[in-house]
Amino acid sequence: MPFQFRSLQSRIVVFFAILLSIVLGAVFAIVGVTGQRIAEDRIARELVVGERIFRELIDQRNRQLTDASRVLAADFGFRTAIATQDLGTIESVLRNHGARIDANVLMLVGLDRRLLADTLREESQNAEFPFADLIDTAERNRHASAIVLIDGRPYQVVVVPVLAPVPIAWVLAGFLVDDRVATALQTVTSLHVSFLSLQTDGKWNMYASTLPDSLRAELLDTSGQLARRNRQSVVDLNDEPYETLFTTLSQRPEGRVVAVLQRSLREALEPFDELRAILVALALIGIGLTVIASVLVARGITRPVNELAAVARRIQQGDYSQRAVDDHHDEIGELAASFNHMLAGIESRETEILRLAYEDTLTGLPNRAMFRDRLAQAIRTAQRTGEPVSVMLLDLDRFKHINDSLGHPAGDNVLREVARRLRDVLRDSDSVARLGGDEFAVLLPTGDESRVHRVAQRILESLESPMLLEGQPVDVETSIGVATFPTHDDDPDVLMRHADVAMYVAKRGNAGYAVYDPRYEEGRQSHLSLLGELRRAVERDELLLHYQPKLDLKSGAVQRVEALVRWNHPERGFVPPGEFIPFAEQTGYIKRVTHWVIERTFRQAADWHRRGIDVAISVNISARDLMSADLFDLVTRHLNINAVPPARICLEITESGVMEDPQRALDILARLHGLGVWLSVDDFGTGYSSLAYLKKLPVQELKIDRSFVMHMVDDEDDATIVRSTIELGHNMGLEVVAEGVEDRAGLELLTRLGCDQVQGYFVSRPLAVEAFEQWLEQHNRNRGGGQPAAA
Repeated sequence: MPFQFRSLQSRIVVFFAILLSIVLGAVFAIVGVTGQRIAEDRIARELVVGERIFRELIDQRNRQLTDASRVLAADFGFRTAIATQDLGTIESVLRNHGARIDANVLMLVGLDRRLLADTLREESQNAEFPFADLIDTAERNRHASAIVLIDGRPYQVVVVPVLAPVPIAWVLAGFLVDDRVATALQTVTSLHVSFLSLQTDGKWNMYASTLPDSLRAELLDTSGQLARRNRQSVVDLNDEPYETLFTTLSQRPEGRVVAVLQRSLREALEPFDELRAILVALALIGIGLTVIASVLVARGITRPVNELAAVARRIQQGDYSQRAVDDHHDEIGELAASFNHMLAGIESRETEILRLAYEDTLTGLPNRAMFRDRLAQAIRTAQRTGEPVSVMLLDLDRFKHINDSLGHPAGDNVLREVARRLRDVLRDSDSVARLGGDEFAVLLPTGDESRVHRVAQRILESLESPMLLEGQPVDVETSIGVATFPTHDDDPDVLMRHADVAMYVAKRGNAGYAVYDPRYEEGRQSHLSLLGELRRAVERDELLLHYQPKLDLKSGAVQRVEALVRWNHPERGFVPPGEFIPFAEQTGYIKRVTHWVIERTFRQAADWHRRGIDVAISVNISARDLMSADLFDLVTRHLNINAVPPARICLEITESGVMEDPQRALDILARLHGLGVWLSVDDFGTGYSSLAYLKKLPVQELKIDRSFVMHMVDDEDDATIVRSTIELGHNMGLEVVAEGVEDRAGLELLTRLGCDQVQGYFVSRPLAVEAFEQWLEQHNRNRGGGQPAAA
């Protein structure tokens, strides 16, 4: 495989190569630093030893020169020439002897310390001897030696007396310190030797050196700095470091003579450079071997890992058939075995996840996702075959009541039983699914409208027989919505939405089932628009309250009215309450409408109370309002704000509102009853409440639904229901109000049946507040005639 730095193999190789390089780099650094230190220490010792040897050689030359001079001074002929002042002989002897001992200068000094002869400078005869201090030393020690400057050049000289037997003169013999001397000293010491002098004018001069000519000038330029430094230091000459020892040979009035001993550090480090080259070669070989070994090791590690990665990629693509090779008896083998166990677990869990993703766990039916996939597949097939495809959506009626009354386990049993019954009435080619909650869906991949009708009827019939839950028979009904491809659409989601629309139409109309009609959508759009307009109507105070009187049949008085909300739309005109109140209840906006109604009615009740108009107001409370946590606080707050006597307020609740959550409804009604407000059960007879619940309710009034009252004169069954309800209410100590009184015959029948109050258009239609006040005034004036005021 190509080398990639991101791969594990390449990282292993690079890691070991870098690690070895770091180690070797550290070794090189240690060797370099150590070698430099060893070389410097060795050269420093060589300089010290060299200096000692150098001084020993200087002393040895002094002794040689002293012995040679004494031989000359002891020569009888030389002493005779001195005694006779034979200057010619003296000069001849000095020159001959100087040639024999290779001396560069010989001088004879008289006892008056004046020159008698000088082989270096003949014109200096009778001149004062410049080194009188040497004669003083020789008088004490029988000889004296020094390095002196003669004509600005350094000479190594000795002075010995000429005895006969007392001193009759002094002989000075000397060697010139030049390159030959420096080279001879270098041969013995293995050091570069340079001789410099600092003259009285402060100028440094170099007289001899073993250094190349190119370096002599640099050394001379640094002489002043060397004289001020420590005796031993490092000097760079032409960018090459030299370990340097600066030693003074002579410090005399005519000048200072010094010797500079040096050794090149580069030369001293040459053996270490060879060692360094060997180490570099070994390092390169080691790195190469390391890379090769690392590649082999990395391949051994990464090959099974790459195999695992290949299996993982197959898993990513959904292929679980391949397993990793686990024949290694090491950690890689354990990893492969664990990988295979993990793969088996993933395969098992994914199978379970897929099952859960497409199956309803409660009923075992396909869920919404699976149903949609099947619907889409059925539509694709139908597009080729031309067969219609129908979708049926079912919603169980009053399922929430079953859950709340009998508990969720009972509700689960109902859902399982419904699923079983649906499967029993369908073909194997049909599909049934639970979409969620109490919603089911049926897919008919084939069949015309007649088959859809038959299937819908069979479903409705299958659910007619009660289900036994905890020994109690429970009736379950459903509403079905139908949408068909290609009539209604060819998109699965749109078809399901159309079936949902049809289902709610069937539910509202108690029709059992309904087939989708595009006109239903127009109503939905209208409702959505209506909701936004209703919000604005509440905010802009466009709603109105009308009041419908309740006539007391015994006294003929009107002491109660029902507040009814009206909406005079600026564009639509009058919007009937039946259009926007149910819609507001479905969307939850009824709470805001109720808040508005309570605020206005309580304010109106306070106004009538202050003005002495003895009329109580009834306010309709929806099921959502009854279950609201803030209803009690809302009523309490507005009673206090408006200072309304609680008896002037009646809250009308429906049976269905109470039965949604009986216990919660009882708790809220008990708290409201404690405030002293009047409570009434509205639309009695249309719900499903039992006498046991009715007996517990803290209410003072029953209102018979208008559906029984309007036809009771002509329908004996309705008359029987009204009579029974009046008797039931009286037996329970409740007042009974009949609404929907449209004619005198109905009024007279209710009077004979003992009804307490009536309400309807025969008494009065709902009136605006000013119109009601006028009607009430007219009614009170007409009470003597026993006729209600004209509506």
